[in-house]
Amino acid sequence: MRVGSFVLGAQFPGQGHGEALHRAVRSAEVAEEAGLDTVWLAEHHFVPYGTCPSAVTLAALLLGRTRRIRVGTAVSVLPTAHPVALGEQTALLHVTSGGRFSLGVGRGGPWVDLEVFGAGLEAYEEQFPESLDLLVRWLREPAVGASGDRFRFREVPVVPRPSESLSEEPGPEVVVACTSPSSVRTAAERGLPMLLGMHVGDEEKAEMVSLWRRHARAAGRPSAEIHGAAHVSAGVCQIADRRTDAAETLLKAMPGWLRQGLGAHVTVDGRARRMRDPHAYTELLCGLHPVGTPRLCADRLAATGERTGISRFALLVEGSGDLAATEENVRRLGAEVLPQLR
Repeated sequence: MRVGSFVLGAQFPGQGHGEALHRAVRSAEVAEEAGLDTVWLAEHHFVPYGTCPSAVTLAALLLGRTRRIRVGTAVSVLPTAHPVALGEQTALLHVTSGGRFSLGVGRGGPWVDLEVFGAGLEAYEEQFPESLDLLVRWLREPAVGASGDRFRFREVPVVPRPSESLSEEPGPEVVVACTSPSSVRTAAERGLPMLLGMHVGDEEKAEMVSLWRRHARAAGRPSAEIHGAAHVSAGVCQIADRRTDAAETLLKAMPGWLRQGLGAHVTVDGRARRMRDPHAYTELLCGLHPVGTPRLCADRLAATGERTGISRFALLVEGSGDLAATEENVRRLGAEVLPQLR
């Protein structure tokens, strides 16, 4: 079991962008000190839900500031990026970090981002598989050309080649955020592990892992690849000496952030959208994830692993909104929870 942090650079009410980003960077540095396995970085545009607009750029900074911990994106939004540009950045980070970079990609949402970056709604609704295939080819082949509906270009060499890294890793890891049966199938047919969201519980995540395995088998993926797939479960973690104190910390801080952050999303086509009740959503997250004493948190993580077959976790540790409290939360995760899992 591998436990990492999930960093959004969340802007809580009353905070500035710089404060949110400083907490994000500092929490990642502390994660390495505390012995966590990975730091996963979120990407958002134009909303205070997360102040990092380029997860791959922040990953580059953190790879330069750390020596051991793996750094991944959770996720880079593929419809608003050119797969070759993202592939080049991924290869660069893979080679220069000694194989410590993981690329997580996802469809994102039907947000105004699609208008701003000129991608259009089709890039979100229909063309994600084409973009994903081009990206994976770039990370696996020596030269790549394209003749799809969205991307068409002559064959060009891949520079730098990820396979020339001095690390023992064969190439950059690619993880796909999955929130629907169709996205599960997209990931499974390509043998790519999933990142599953914090809004669903163990039962639904177990069903998605089972569905992934069925689609992977139907696509002829190797048995060893299917059984060895290291899916990632996103969640929330808040540690205190009493469970009520941990939950109270989140219930005081997170609803204001969620209301401000999620409410700022604007759809590209004016479609209606319904926002979750922030307080009820925070209560749901407290019930689903490791929120409480170190023993409870360890038991919660172990139970999710047993019920779902998921072996990796990306845990939101900044739910208090406070830098000092976030650092303490990360240190307690490393010192008091991880040893119980080992």
